[in-house]
Amino acid sequence: MLSANRQRLAIPLLLLASTAGPAYWALPEGLSPLRSLGIILGWAGCGLLLGSLLLMLRETWLSRCLGGLEGMYRWHHRAGVVAYVALLAHPLALAADSWPEFPELAWQTLSPFGHGWAVRLGWLSLLLLMFGLATTFATRIPYRSWRWLHASLGVGVLLGLGHLLQLGIEEPVLPLLALAMLLLGWRFIRDDAGLAARPYLVHSATPIANGVVEIGLQPLAEPIAADAGQFVVVAFFAGAGFRGCGQFHPFSVSSIGGDGEIRVGVKALGDCTRHLQSIAAGVPARVHGGFGSFLAGRPATVQLWLAGGIGVTPFVALLRAGPLSQPTTLIYLYRSAADAAYLAELQTLAAADRLLSLQAHATGDLPPDLASLLPAGRDLASRECYICGPPAMVAAVRRALRRCGVTTRHIHFENFDFR
Repeated sequence: MLSANRQRLAIPLLLLASTAGPAYWALPEGLSPLRSLGIILGWAGCGLLLGSLLLMLRETWLSRCLGGLEGMYRWHHRAGVVAYVALLAHPLALAADSWPEFPELAWQTLSPFGHGWAVRLGWLSLLLLMFGLATTFATRIPYRSWRWLHASLGVGVLLGLGHLLQLGIEEPVLPLLALAMLLLGWRFIRDDAGLAARPYLVHSATPIANGVVEIGLQPLAEPIAADAGQFVVVAFFAGAGFRGCGQFHPFSVSSIGGDGEIRVGVKALGDCTRHLQSIAAGVPARVHGGFGSFLAGRPATVQLWLAGGIGVTPFVALLRAGPLSQPTTLIYLYRSAADAAYLAELQTLAAADRLLSLQAHATGDLPPDLASLLPAGRDLASRECYICGPPAMVAAVRRALRRCGVTTRHIHFENFDFR
């Protein structure tokens, strides 16, 4: 538990250090409170953005140190929003300091047409940061377009540092600029271009439900290291009469073979995943991972698993890996029998394992009645609860468990929504 607590604190402490370091270095002396606040907000926002850039890296060793890729991306988003607010308040505080005695100077501070390139770069940086952050809330944008639009955040960071250089501040701006370029280049080369991923070949594609296919991948070199319950990031390329997507997407691992083979469950949720429903053997792919600690380190106590739709995949992987060692109830929710991936196999596994109790429910298009599905409060109090599915379902189940008296530390979840 101490290790888990340290992991939870790792990212907040990292962001605190990245924020406090530049702010402390630039701590002004002998200036008015508003001007001092403006300077501190600017440097704090700059440092927070650099910490946010670190959190966008997709490295297995980094995700293990910081508690998982999903948490890293969640904090990456939060840090970006807070940094933008701080940087937006930076010129406002400076202008407010000048306004009472020098209103023209205050207007020049705020106007993008004053003070030459220093101010222009600062405002252009803010506009790009605002544009990039806005795309994080636009979930309906196709992934390919979203990825390039979101990249404007990186350009905004570089322009912000260029703003400081135009003001004649070279130290510590030049080292910070080099660090920002290193992190952005690392992300592009290692992650977006796929240098960190390893080559695989599709050897099977089996439809298992309406709009769901299980894809088997055979390694062509050293296989990745992945455990049951983790997910991998995969890009599928052109081959064997198949037009590849070429985009890296996360997929939960459904099984791991002794020869390095992995299987992933793919549900048609977007353009690329719909296209993958027709994939065939022989298609080349690149795989990066494994990521996630959702089902790792489970205690030897009674457990409740609750899965929605394709969110059942990590539980399937764990059950395929071997018999259970503790009594477990799996509540599996799906819209209709045609949408129930792995249902027949789960029924067979439950019949063969006396420790596994399966409760499968077709919910239709309406939200499930969680109060009638969950065990009684006294039974829940002693269970570790694991949830995986769409974000809305995960949020609803968490609320229902809390109402039943289950504490936060006994609720573990993974949203099946990842960009």
